[in-house]
Amino acid sequence: MPRFRTILDTVPPYRAGKAVVSADGRSYKLSSNESPYEPLPSVVEAISKAASRIHLYPDPGATGLTNALAERYGVPPEHVAVGAGSVTLVQQLFETVGEPGAEVIYAWRSFEAYPLMADLAGATSVQVPLVDEAHHLDAMAEAITPQTRMVFVCNPNNPTGTVVRAAELEAFLDRVPEDVLVVLDEAYREYVRDADVLDGLTVYRERPNVAVLRTFSKAYGLAGLRVGYLIADEPVAAAVRKTTVPFAINHLAQVAAVASLDAQDELLERVDSVVKERTRVREALIAQGWTVPVTEANFVWLRLDERTMEFAAACAVEGVAVRPFEGEGARISIGSPEANDTFLAAAAAFRNA
Repeated sequence: MPRFRTILDTVPPYRAGKAVVSADGRSYKLSSNESPYEPLPSVVEAISKAASRIHLYPDPGATGLTNALAERYGVPPEHVAVGAGSVTLVQQLFETVGEPGAEVIYAWRSFEAYPLMADLAGATSVQVPLVDEAHHLDAMAEAITPQTRMVFVCNPNNPTGTVVRAAELEAFLDRVPEDVLVVLDEAYREYVRDADVLDGLTVYRERPNVAVLRTFSKAYGLAGLRVGYLIADEPVAAAVRKTTVPFAINHLAQVAAVASLDAQDELLERVDSVVKERTRVREALIAQGWTVPVTEANFVWLRLDERTMEFAAACAVEGVAVRPFEGEGARISIGSPEANDTFLAAAAAFRNA
């Protein structure tokens, strides 16, 4: 047998959300935080036109997309790095800091790719438990050592939907040494309605050790094309670009992302609809007797502890796929009103059983 890295013996594969089908053929996938809406016609048209060029390699630097992002957010193009989804940029960030002895801090539970990417990059994970389903930034600051290279703050947090607010984030950043990179993972930024949650792009302009991660997979509905981006000071963005696999973002993805930026106002109207459904679903769950944290993402979180897998199975019988974290709880994406109603009925039946 070929000899592989020993770390592969302990690293579990990433688990994507799965679909389920009820006995009568219903299937609602609320396990992957996908947009319930199809791409806008203008975006589909742009993809269709671009399809005639897929015999050619894509622009390796994604120049058009980089410039469009720079113009949209009023930053220099040198401050932008793009990747095949924000999770790939997470991997690239770990590759820029990861080596034996390097520590990376993040809350737990948070985005489940963090420990996987840390292990593969040879970095040491320092997991700081959530408190009341939210980041404990004081404890995260206290966990920083001379070996700390990077800290992730997932805001809103996946899978709980909770947020870090302005005063606590600023106080935390004041305690972080300037040579430690703080990554604000804002994959769900477009769904935030709490005015006290700082926009990471405002923070990055004032703090050279802050980087911001965002994605086109959620609010922009391009999950199937895989496009994400990082905005940070030039030394950080340049380091991330060095770890990019050549031609990582395909031609159709680059074109679709630019077209989506052009249609941003129309897309964000859809986000407003998801936010309204989010409020309706959370209030209905509370009325059923569930405890549901305030969420600023496109999902809700239920703390179920030892009944987590039982709950997921009960939802699956009704054709609703949720994302269970065994022994902890379940994350449920906001889908179409029909999908949400089916989930709410399943949740009520489980609670009343």
